[in-house]
Amino acid sequence: MIDILVIGSVNLDLSAAVSRLPEAGETVTGASLSHFPGGKGANQALAAKRLGADVRLVACVGDDTAADDALALLREAEVDLFGVQILDDQPTGIALISVAPSGENQIVVAPGANAAMDPDALDVGKADALICQLEIPGAVVEKAAVDFDGFFCANLAPAKEIDVSVMQSADLVVVNETEAAWYGDTLKACGGLIAITYGSRGATLQKHGETIAEAQPPQVNAIDTVGAGDTFTAALTVALVEGQPLEAALIFACAAGAIATTRAGAQPSLPTRAEVESLL
Repeated sequence: MIDILVIGSVNLDLSAAVSRLPEAGETVTGASLSHFPGGKGANQALAAKRLGADVRLVACVGDDTAADDALALLREAEVDLFGVQILDDQPTGIALISVAPSGENQIVVAPGANAAMDPDALDVGKADALICQLEIPGAVVEKAAVDFDGFFCANLAPAKEIDVSVMQSADLVVVNETEAAWYGDTLKACGGLIAITYGSRGATLQKHGETIAEAQPPQVNAIDTVGAGDTFTAALTVALVEGQPLEAALIFACAAGAIATTRAGAQPSLPTRAEVESLL
């Protein structure tokens, strides 16, 4: 079994199912509200665990009831949470999410404790792979990239300025098509693989500007796309570190991401290894 370290965010998602997403300045009523554990770091940690890896999470939460709810499924799955700090002076991160019947969503994040993660206190230790995202301070990701000796996956989401050294040191960079357009030519600094996701249209793997693998997800009834990208990232990392061929790894990741769209909420939707293999 492979060991994966995830350094990233933990949020409590307040998710409103709406008849349609509002336009700027518009109020849409009649929504139904649910609370789900979320945060890109927590999502990817739980996804990797359910897909068969041993997982350790490094993150920050507040000393509040939201932290208990946000960490509940991780505890249930026996993800190693020894590296999760509880900060007395910060609230747990909150994500405000609107989800349309098509599965499309709008997300606003109040990062809280996630933004207070201290790079000087970071101890990456040993693992087969490291996954980072950008809902935590860039300085933490940059230090992790320098300190870690193993397979490094950088999920450059949400899109924001990051030191080019992160791209240069990553074995795998994962972005969706919007993020890929935002980074533009900066992605050329990547020395490893670049995975670009296109929602229901699938994903590609590129290296040195050339597409080396493509995959289409299986057709599913998508109701909520929150967490699908995190599932894809975790699944692709797991598959590549396990030694699966590039195209097979990409197919595996697309299938895992597709399953995640068929259920509501970020973490409740994350598939098990058996579900992905059954779908394939």
